[in-house]
Amino acid sequence: MHHPVFARYYAKLSPLLDERAGMAAHRRELLAGLSGRVIEIGAGNGLNFAHYPATVSEVVAIEPERLLRRRAVDAAVRAGVPVDVVPGAAEALPVKSEAFDAAVVSLVLCSVRDVRRALAELRRVLRPGGELRFFEHVRAEGPVPAAVQRVLDATVWPVLFGGCHTARDPLAAIVAAGFELGAYRRLRVPAGRVPNPVSPCVLGVARRPAEPDGAGGAS
Repeated sequence: MHHPVFARYYAKLSPLLDERAGMAAHRRELLAGLSGRVIEIGAGNGLNFAHYPATVSEVVAIEPERLLRRRAVDAAVRAGVPVDVVPGAAEALPVKSEAFDAAVVSLVLCSVRDVRRALAELRRVLRPGGELRFFEHVRAEGPVPAAVQRVLDATVWPVLFGGCHTARDPLAAIVAAGFELGAYRRLRVPAGRVPNPVSPCVLGVARRPAEPDGAGGAS
């Protein structure tokens, strides 16, 4: 995947959003309490890396866009936990099944080509009982904002913003993929300002269900 114009724009804008729109605080909330091995999908330029707690033993960060991946490698060097940045697509993760204690998606499900397949891959690589942490754009509440999102998604928005779709429903997709939805909250980024098509967001946690008793035994 290569979106050079959008990648340059995002690489310059995202640090400003962390400082001025409260994104850094949302990243800390997203990652708080994680431990063990974590896979992060669509790591971008690596802004999450600084917020992983010391209880995380390793982060495998998947990023398909070349320019952003180079920026993520630079951020990994400065991270307080071991981070390995590798190329790959959300729909075909280059890792073993049930290899991770947690998975992180941060403003990613809006832009993957196949949400269903990406979530199936996340479920595959998580151990039973493993967490899925998500911070995602969400469909706006109210008919007018939702209609604006749908029009933008069908026209210019994905072309201009690296495949981003504003009106997807990540909560419904996560449940449909077989995850158990945990605590979550809706928020607007930035808060307290005139909303834009990507300001409605949702932040929360889901789990891959633990295997039933006796599962995996000899038959």
